[in-house]
Amino acid sequence: MDGMGFEIGDTRSAHLDSFARDNLPPREAWPELRFTLPQLRYPARLNCAVELLDRNLATRAGHPAVVTAAETLTYAQLAARVNRIAHVLVHRQGLVPGNRVLLRGANTAWMVAAYFAVLKAGGVVVATMPLLRAKEIGQMLRKARISHALCDARLAPELRLAAAEAPDLRHVLHWGDGALEALCAEAPPDFPACDTAAEDVCLIGFTSGTTGEPKGTMHFHRDMLAICDAYGREVLRPTPDDIFIGSPPLAFTFGLGGLVLFPFRVGATAVLLEKPAPEELLPAIARHRATICFTAPTAYRAMALAIAGGDHDVSSLRKCVSAGEALPRPVFDLWQRTTGLPLMDGIGATEMLHIFIAAPEHAIRPGATGLPVPGYEAKVIGPDGAEAPRDTPGRLAVRGPTGCRYLADPRQAQYVQGGWNITGDTYVQDADGYFWYQARSDDMIISAGYNIAGPEVEAALLTHPTVAECGVVGAPDEERGQVVKAFIVLKPGIAADAALARALQDHVKAAIAPYKYPRAVAFVAALPRTETGKLQRFALRRQAQGPSA
Repeated sequence: MDGMGFEIGDTRSAHLDSFARDNLPPREAWPELRFTLPQLRYPARLNCAVELLDRNLATRAGHPAVVTAAETLTYAQLAARVNRIAHVLVHRQGLVPGNRVLLRGANTAWMVAAYFAVLKAGGVVVATMPLLRAKEIGQMLRKARISHALCDARLAPELRLAAAEAPDLRHVLHWGDGALEALCAEAPPDFPACDTAAEDVCLIGFTSGTTGEPKGTMHFHRDMLAICDAYGREVLRPTPDDIFIGSPPLAFTFGLGGLVLFPFRVGATAVLLEKPAPEELLPAIARHRATICFTAPTAYRAMALAIAGGDHDVSSLRKCVSAGEALPRPVFDLWQRTTGLPLMDGIGATEMLHIFIAAPEHAIRPGATGLPVPGYEAKVIGPDGAEAPRDTPGRLAVRGPTGCRYLADPRQAQYVQGGWNITGDTYVQDADGYFWYQARSDDMIISAGYNIAGPEVEAALLTHPTVAECGVVGAPDEERGQVVKAFIVLKPGIAADAALARALQDHVKAAIAPYKYPRAVAFVAALPRTETGKLQRFALRRQAQGPSA
């Protein structure tokens, strides 16, 4: 291809296991991919591990790449560990290019090394958040036909449960118990990178749909560089001397980009925290003299309140990126008033890999998400798909060098329409081109930066013996943006009380990721339904707003 496509050359896939390629949507169902910036014109052969890690060895070999509580690795040390893990995967575990590898771990140097080892060997990463339970892990194992897994030994129990019902998973190795470490000690520190095509799939990022059925979003080697060379280079503008820090898990593409890809693209340093709650993130910023922070609005609010009430040094910070949920204007104002720094808001999507609307510091308008990231286009469309007039709410549509390609999922036709990615967000674009967030267009609950599908929580509640029916929606919350609220109809003869509410919350925590549990529980006599029996979520959402609604 040429023009707005990718460079002409040898585009043959390196994947011997063609599952990922075979399960891409047909090309006519892809969004239109556009490479309008010179730096986005990549060669046809490309391995992103070489570009993001190995390229730093010429000039940054001795510079710290990853700093954790347990260890600090220079770029040279990290590259050697990556190569050893790749050797183990290929020569001990039989990995061939195109095999999918589940990664399970907190934000540690081993997690980063495992990530790049899979990429360098031509495998496909499927990263999972530490909080996920066996049910959710099992869905990913089966849907992506995952054959290999690398897992922090502390997280092994849930993976073991999930593996019992995942026949394709044949090879599991743990770090932290000495198993992977011992094999790495015997492996050589050099490994030739797989000669992958720029359009070979290298990452399947799972995101929950409103039904709770996970969608696998497929990204290419080229995409990993594109987000660095669009948002990173044109909006964030980091330098090799920057020290990145933040809270999002590396299994979130927000965290992957902000805490690994962006710093590595310029040879900077990433500080990784295993438990990045605001009360730990704040002293870590001071301890490491961090300069760029990535976290969600709820964390910025909590840190601002702590700074105002105590002795915390954040003078090293020069850029603070907020994403993962809408940034309320009061949080923007509080952070700027407390620290003197404006928050760099942004909206991204797992389907798009990272942020596509934002603004550099000099162009920030408080309350607005921002402008299309250079390399991307965005517009607001009405019900007929035509562009809406300025200052009129409508659906957000975006296109650029990255875009949605779901793994064997009919929902591709919902997300991609007319060559544009329809993100599921409602926005207004003003006369100056700035985009202002209004609401989610679907039923996804966004709480403290986590996307939570109400039907998935409902399914967990319904397994409790006392629950007859339930409906789950988001309720407004000053601290978290939204909280999960469950409306529950109990079975006859069951008394509703606070003890039962707590028991139901604990039941959900044990069944699915704990952050998805309903923080608010309301016992009701009946749920609002249509004549055909469908749950009227809009009615529940109205109730969740409170009496004034």
